[in-house]
Order: sequence, then C-alpha cells, then structure tokens
Amino acid sequence: MSVDVLRRPAPAERRARAAVAVLFFTNGALFANLLPRYPQIKADLGIGNAAYGLAVAAFPAGAIAAGLAAGVAIRRLGSARAAVAGTLLTGGGILVAGLADSVLLFAAALFVAGAMDAITDVAQNAHGLRVQRRYGRSIINSFHAVWSIGAVVGGSMAAAAIALGLSRGQHLAISGIVFAVAACVALRFCLTGPEVEPTAESDSARTGPGAEPGSDRDGAGRNGLPAAGRRTAYVLAALVLIATAGTLVEDAGSSWAALYLSDVLSASVTLAASGYIALVGAQFVGRTIGDRLVDRFGQRTVARAGGLVVVAGMGLALAVPTVPGTILGFAAAGFGVATLVPAAMHEADELPGLKPGSGLAIVSWLMRLGFLLSPPVVGLVADAASLRAGLLVVPLAGLLVLLLAGVLQPKRR
Repeated sequence: MSVDVLRRPAPAERRARAAVAVLFFTNGALFANLLPRYPQIKADLGIGNAAYGLAVAAFPAGAIAAGLAAGVAIRRLGSARAAVAGTLLTGGGILVAGLADSVLLFAAALFVAGAMDAITDVAQNAHGLRVQRRYGRSIINSFHAVWSIGAVVGGSMAAAAIALGLSRGQHLAISGIVFAVAACVALRFCLTGPEVEPTAESDSARTGPGAEPGSDRDGAGRNGLPAAGRRTAYVLAALVLIATAGTLVEDAGSSWAALYLSDVLSASVTLAASGYIALVGAQFVGRTIGDRLVDRFGQRTVARAGGLVVVAGMGLALAVPTVPGTILGFAAAGFGVATLVPAAMHEADELPGLKPGSGLAIVSWLMRLGFLLSPPVVGLVADAASLRAGLLVVPLAGLLVLLLAGVLQPKRR
C-alpha cells in the first residue's frame, strides 16, 4: 500500500471534505422540500395524472438540457463556485414552482430548477472526487449518503411544514434561505487552486496494476471510445442502464410515492410523505454500509442482491397494497439501489480507452433520461390503467439490474 493511501489528510482537506458534504446535504434537502407538496400542487392546478407526469418531467428535461453546460461552468467558475451558484438558483426555481398558479409556470420553474440542479450535481461530484484524490482513498459514497440524509431532512421539513399549516411560499422560502446560507458558508472551506491536479499514480490507478502509462487493460490506448473497442462500449452502455435503473426507482419515490399513498391508498397527506422519506432513508443506510459490503462481496454481488431486494420488496407491496406495506416497499427499493449510481459513476470513470472524466460525464448525463422518461410513462400508464400498474417500473428496474450487474467489478482477491 502506498504512502499516499496511509497518510493522514491535512486539516484543509478535512475541512474541504466537510464542505463538500454540506453541498451534497443542501442539494438533497432543497428538492425534497418540494416533493411532499406535489399532491397539493396537482389538486390546486386541477390536472390529471398524464398532465402532472409531463409537468414534473420538466425537472429532468432541464437537467438534460443543461447537463453539458456543467463542464463550462466548472471551467469558468471552478467546481465549488459552480456548485454553490447552482444551489442558489435551484432554490429560486423550487420556490417559483411551489407558488405557480398555472401548469405552464409550474413546468417552467421545474425546468430551470432541474437545469441548475444538474450543474450543482456535476460540480459537487467533481469537487468531491478532487477531495477524494487528496485523501488517496474512496470517500465518494459517503457524500452520496449525506445527500440521502439531506433528502430525508428535506422531506421531514416539508411534512412538518404541512402539519404546522405553513403555506407553500412560507415553507419553501424558509428552506431556500437556510440552505443557501449553508452552501455559501461551505464555499469558504472548499479546495482552492486549479481543478486538475495530476498525480504520479493517475495512469496506473485508471488502467490497473502493471499497465503502461497511456495504455489500458484491453490494450486500446487513451484515444477515445473507438480505440477501446466493443467491450468498452458495451460496458459503458450497461453502466448507463444500471445508473438509469437507480434513477427510475428514485423518481418513483420522489414523483409518485406521496400521490400513490394519498390518492390510491387514502393515507393522510402527512403520512403520504413517509413513502419518499422511507425510500431515501433506506438509501442512506445502504450507502452508509455500502463500501464495507462492496469490499467484502464485490460490487457485482452487492448490485445483484440489491436488484433482488427491489424486485421482491416493491413487487410484494404492489401485489398486496397496504399503506404500511407500500412504505416498506419503497424502503426496500431505496436500499436496493443505494450503491448503483455511485458504482456506475466510479466504474465509468475507470473505463479503459476513455479520456479522464469522459466516462463519468457520459453516465451522469445519460442516466438523467430515467428522470425524463419515467414521470410521463408512469402518468400515461396510470391514466390508461392505474397508478399501481405504473409503479411496476420499480420492480422492472430491479430486474434490469439483475440482468446487467455482470459488468460491475467482482470481489477482488
């Protein structure tokens, strides 16, 4: 083991890690404050499931539209400043969405919020990976776990605001201001200097032990996707689908859990918020223990087990619909997909034959198609059949993971 791995991080690096954790926390909490308000917004706007699904799809549409602009923002502002700027603008978009008095304004505000959220997401991950390189060991899963904490806190804040009778404007203004201040304070402790900090280990870390600099495990070189061959292209496509499966499950919880529990199962508005909270809470638990599970069993086995949990947990909840069973089903789904997105991002960044960062950027951008396609598809199925049928997308996502998990790393000897 190298000296870099064993060395203790400097105080500035520990502060930077805490600052990035705050950015992930605020990112998870901001949007989660809006989600439990969706049933009220849908009722106030007087729209059906299909129109609602198309409207909330504006958020991932904005993310896809702005996803490629994240690199420009990072190069011009730096990853930390880009993340904070995106956080401030995301909060503004969420506030407008909560106050919207028309479907058009609601969708437009979500589009802007989604665009800014995409920039924040890429920028905070870029800065987190920069801190990780300083540490010399994996810490990226811990940041995603903190995001889940933020989502739980944000959903709980919304449930409390509803219980206290706060208007959407009051509630979302308070949450926006609180998290904007937190992000601005965190910026002071982020890393400074150039974004790219090459190290002597960079080539060997990306290409595996014994590889020559500029080569890869397939002997394809670092000249882009064509030189990497069909194997790299197949693995990259599979990683995109695995990450998309994770986002499909997350979207089912964020866009439809509260609506399904309140409209179909007649749960109270406050209790209906528990579906999403259960999903992200279980996701946090999975990400907290995920690194240890992966070290012991390998990412491939962990992903397959997670896919099985999603299929069994949510499948049973839909087969026997009850409020407690559905909440547990969403919790099982969140636990099952906990490590999928971080695993896909990490493995894509390590793919041979791609320029540094290319795999991460491709997976991060394309997986948002899951957020774009899921709401309208579920909405159309819900109007044609039932919302219960539309939520079959969750166990189907688990099945997709079971089929594709073979591209992930097995347990290392």
